[in-house]
Amino acid sequence: MGSIPDPGDISGDLNPPSFDDFQKQTSLMTSCTLLWKELSDHFTSLEQNLQKKSEALRNKLQTLDHQTKETLGVLEKREVTIDGSVEIALGKVDESKEAALIALHKGTQDGEVDNSEGLLLKLKSFCLKMDSKGFWRFITARKKELDVLRAQTPEALAECVDPAKFVLEAISEVFPVDNRVEKSERSNDLGWACVLVLESLIPVVVDPVLGKSRLLVTPSVKERAKNIAETWKASLDQRGGIENVKTPDVHTFLQHLVTFGIVKGEDVGLYRKLVVGSAWRKQMPKLAVSLGLGDKMADMIEELINRGQQVDAVHFTYEVGLVDKFPPVPLLKAFLKDSKKAATSILEDPNNSGRAVNLAGRKEQSALRAVIKCIEEYKLEAEFPPENLKKRLEQLEKAKTDKKRPAAVPANKRTRASNGGPMPPAKAGRLTNAYVSSFPAAPTFVRSPSHSQYPAAVPAYPYDRPSAPSMYGSRSPPANPYAYSPEAAPLAGSYPGAPINYPAYGGYGNGMAPAYQQAYY
Repeated sequence: MGSIPDPGDISGDLNPPSFDDFQKQTSLMTSCTLLWKELSDHFTSLEQNLQKKSEALRNKLQTLDHQTKETLGVLEKREVTIDGSVEIALGKVDESKEAALIALHKGTQDGEVDNSEGLLLKLKSFCLKMDSKGFWRFITARKKELDVLRAQTPEALAECVDPAKFVLEAISEVFPVDNRVEKSERSNDLGWACVLVLESLIPVVVDPVLGKSRLLVTPSVKERAKNIAETWKASLDQRGGIENVKTPDVHTFLQHLVTFGIVKGEDVGLYRKLVVGSAWRKQMPKLAVSLGLGDKMADMIEELINRGQQVDAVHFTYEVGLVDKFPPVPLLKAFLKDSKKAATSILEDPNNSGRAVNLAGRKEQSALRAVIKCIEEYKLEAEFPPENLKKRLEQLEKAKTDKKRPAAVPANKRTRASNGGPMPPAKAGRLTNAYVSSFPAAPTFVRSPSHSQYPAAVPAYPYDRPSAPSMYGSRSPPANPYAYSPEAAPLAGSYPGAPINYPAYGGYGNGMAPAYQQAYY
């Protein structure tokens, strides 16, 4: 066991630390300090993140608690109001039933509907008797009275015992599949009637207490509406896919979903494609919101802008309140610029040489009308004055009108006289000093078989008749095949008493046309 050295003993070897050892110790201390700082910052960051997440979770829990209380309150209110709503609905059913029985006992009076009151009575008659087929024929035959029908159809549907079932049976002839035997081009599209009836049903089936949050539709009718929607979706392939389906059919389908409250979350992608494909329809922005596409409207507006549908994008923008993100004035100006480019490309297309001007003009007119209407609808006159646009539209319309106006026949055209006068030879206009008159020739006199000469009572012209033009040569002019008898000759005083001079004709000859010469053949 070794002895412990005496610290006071100075006889031992003393080896002081070198400078390199000192440097190593200093480097080690610096590394430890940096590592400690890094670890400290890391744990501080973790602590802050945990605090933020805890705060977010706490806020979410509070929001969920609030939503849960609101939902429970709504459910409780719905449960409490069920009896009252059912009682109101049953009362309406009883009233409709009694009215229908009275109408059946009185019989039907078929007559001409000549005013809005008579139209409403007729609609109510169909609804009271639940005559869906007659109701449908009556509606589809009055497309010109669309505004009156839109105002009065909801009131008429309220007379039905089961309005939802009545509407499904009414439109079943053409939706979800067109089952008509006879079709014509004029009456082929009945989508407007389907949309009209489906829109008119909404105020009739809403809950009288809770409103649109609850629809008074029986489970069996709602299930039938769901089956109809599935049938329509299954027929998309037969219609040529989403890209080729007709807009009236799309509008009817989407309105059907909203009217009966059968929107499906898993079909939102399909709804978006259908809405974008038919975005030019006026009702599409509202339908998009009702279909649950509100959170996707920004992307849909971007897609419409990229497709060159800036005017449609403006309508969607105002519907969801994204005007700050998508200012309307730049969109409208971009739309006008694109339409101008399209019109120019039509003019430059050699395949449209015959009708390029008309096509380009119609393209620009349509764009101007759409932009002017949009400016007036959303009160954008201060940001985008429409005066210049209106002037341009008037110019295009005037140019179109002037083009349709028949051109006037020039006075120097070779025309046959209405009274059968002779037509000069075709080469007359190309000869020196040759003149072709646009006035009708005087009637030619021929000798009557019963007279040896003309009657003396017929005087000559007050001026000497010059010789025939040199273009005829030595031959006599051809006889007029439409000759008149001397009895039809006009009186001498009916012709001018002096030759009439005319300006040079087409620059030919010496610049002066010869005096008007009337010759008897």
